Amino acid sequence: MVAAAERARQEIEAVRRADGESRTLAASLPRLVLEARRIAANVIHGLHGRRRAGSGESFWQYRRFVSGEPSQNVDWRRSARDDHLYVREHEWEAAHTVWVWPDRSASMAFASRQARDSKLERALIVTFALAELLVAGGERVGVPGLMNPTANRNVIDRMAQAMLHDDLARASLPPSFVPPARSQIVVLSDFWSPIAEITTMLAGLSASGAHGTLLQVVDPAEETFPYSGRVEFVEPEDGSVITAGRAERWARDYVARVALHRDQIRSETKTLDWLFSTHTTDRSAAELLLFLHGGMMASKGGGSTSVKAEHTA
Repeated sequence: MVAAAERARQEIEAVRRADGESRTLAASLPRLVLEARRIAANVIHGLHGRRRAGSGESFWQYRRFVSGEPSQNVDWRRSARDDHLYVREHEWEAAHTVWVWPDRSASMAFASRQARDSKLERALIVTFALAELLVAGGERVGVPGLMNPTANRNVIDRMAQAMLHDDLARASLPPSFVPPARSQIVVLSDFWSPIAEITTMLAGLSASGAHGTLLQVVDPAEETFPYSGRVEFVEPEDGSVITAGRAERWARDYVARVALHRDQIRSETKTLDWLFSTHTTDRSAAELLLFLHGGMMASKGGGSTSVKAEHTA
């Protein structure tokens, strides 16, 4: 009887917690969606979608013929106008599938006074804006375990609705699935999970040959540990509490452990030719969006996801 009563209590608490999370998300989503659309609209004006040379039917541009190319590439009608040979290039039309996964676990709700948004809000804004940008460029976007890939222009609305009706536990890392080899994957999380769990996740996602980006979204306070005196730290995932008598004495060890954790993640991603980078929520969401989109387009055009310049916004 005691065990049954305890299970019932846990189920009631789980329902209340899920309902509270849903109400909070429902209240904030309209603002996040509007912000995502605003950022995507601003960024897209400086881009040209998928306009680069590749396989397709839409004309893009003429360029000079390069010695050594097959002669059948020459556009003789255009070349007849002057003394040079020209090649007719077509716009890239090979749509890819991009899986974007924002961490919506309890730890992502944290926001210090220095932050513009909570980690969750920033992850969702960038997820929505990136999806809008990719779909506008002809790509398909999906959310692992939540939404099948789509090229629908209402992709943000579909994502938001899927999240509102998602009653599963909010995991810190994406669910196990096998993406197609040509897929790209973007995971936005604080990545405070144990390195063993992150390694297992990476092994599963990359098993088919897919490539991607791990983007660590953190609060400025998680970077610098600006605490002093007696401070209680509450672990949002399980509610455990740690009390520091003089918190300022913890700063050096904390920063060193964060650096070690990141080095371990970076080592794992480098081995797989994935990208790992960090972003703090006191910086611009548009800056992060440009970085992600630029890295993905570079990897698509060159066949590798390796982007040498690390973003530390």
